[in-house]
Amino acid sequence: MAIKKFITGNFYEEAVLFPAVKKVRRAGYKVHDVYTPFPIHGLDKELGMKDTDLHIAGFIYGITGTTTAISFIGWALARDWQINFGGKPFFSLPAWIPIMFELTVLFSAVGMVLTFCWLCQLAPFVKKDHFNPRSTDDTFVMAIECTDKTNEAEAIAFLKEAGAQDVQIQSRETGWWFGRYDRETVRFGKKVAAV
Repeated sequence: MAIKKFITGNFYEEAVLFPAVKKVRRAGYKVHDVYTPFPIHGLDKELGMKDTDLHIAGFIYGITGTTTAISFIGWALARDWQINFGGKPFFSLPAWIPIMFELTVLFSAVGMVLTFCWLCQLAPFVKKDHFNPRSTDDTFVMAIECTDKTNEAEAIAFLKEAGAQDVQIQSRETGWWFGRYDRETVRFGKKVAAV
C-alpha cells in the first residue's frame, strides 16, 4: 500500500463541521473522510457517498437460506429417507415453512453482519490509522487527500477559514493491516529496522 499525503483539520463543533464539508467539496478538494465520535445525520450525503447495497446482500442471503432449506429438506425427506408422517405426502411444503423461515432469517442475519464487518473493515485483529486519536472521543477530523495539483498552503488556509483548528499535513497509509495498536506499528510490506 502506498503512503499518501493528507491535510487534516480538527473541528470541535458539529455546527462548524457540516458547513465546512460543503465548502470544501464545493471548492473542489477531495475529502478522504471525516472522522467523528458519533454518527452525524446527513454527513454521508454531503460527502457524496452513495447508499449502501447491504439490503441487496441481505435479500441474496435470505434467498440462499430459503433455497438451502427447501433443497436439504426435500432431498432428506422426499428422496433419501422417505418416511410417512401421518399420511402426508413426502414433499410436504406447508410442514417445512417454519424451518424455511428460520434458515432464511439465519442466513440473512449472519450474512449481513459478516458483510457489514467486511465493508467497514471491522475485526478484532484489524487496525486502521487514526489521523487524530481524539476523533473517537470529542473532536471531528476532516482529511483532505493531496494530489499533485493540490496547493498545500492554499488548502491549509482554506480549512482554517472554514473553521478548522490544528490544521496539519500528515502522511498515512489508507488501508488496514493486521496486528494490535499497543504492540505493532508495522503494516503490510517490508519490515523496517529501527534506527
